Amino acid sequence: MNNIFYDSINLLYTLDSYLLEVIGLSLYISLSALIISILISLPIASILSIKNFTGKSSITIIFNSLMSLPPVAVGVILYILISYNGPLGHLELLYTPSAMIFAQTILVIPIIVSLSKDSIDSCLNYYRDYLLSINANFLSIMKTILWEVRYKLLINILAGLGRALSEVGAIIIVGGNIDHLTRVMTTSIVLETSRGNLTKALGLGISLIIIALLINIILSLIKNRELEGNGEY
Repeated sequence: MNNIFYDSINLLYTLDSYLLEVIGLSLYISLSALIISILISLPIASILSIKNFTGKSSITIIFNSLMSLPPVAVGVILYILISYNGPLGHLELLYTPSAMIFAQTILVIPIIVSLSKDSIDSCLNYYRDYLLSINANFLSIMKTILWEVRYKLLINILAGLGRALSEVGAIIIVGGNIDHLTRVMTTSIVLETSRGNLTKALGLGISLIIIALLINIILSLIKNRELEGNGEY
């Protein structure tokens, strides 16, 4: 056991090429999914908070429910859609990084939308009278509110990144866990453990834990920065 731990640490210390490749692909896929999710989620969260329309409560409930969406179910549905005989088969996305980004985006969007809507709601209640008094339009309100809750939004976004990095069920279905193409940290840990290659599995596990710790450190710094600012809402 000690040898396994020592060897796994040595893989990290020597910057093993296999580990670097897998970690690099993991970050590329998760960050790509995160960026796409942000661009989609923040406008949706703003609309759900600021606008009044029929079905608003129902849509909000749906997004809240989708936060606990089973990754395996997403993977199966997406597999059916993008498989060669599926309706999106002509796009040839199956077993590609693009399919994995697609899957992670679907899983991350509900998290950012729901958490961001709550953040925007709390701020909007505080500024509502002022914004109404100056007859601000939707874009002006959205710009003002998003800036005011920027630290909370960063926390929400990092929560989405954590979900993306820890995902395994959906991406192993649509990505196929192909060496040098779609093998990321979580899927590689599953594979190497099943092979009995505990050194690589532990090395990747430690890498994932380090990344998770870094995310939590950043979260703590952001929360402290927020507390140092105005805490009216």
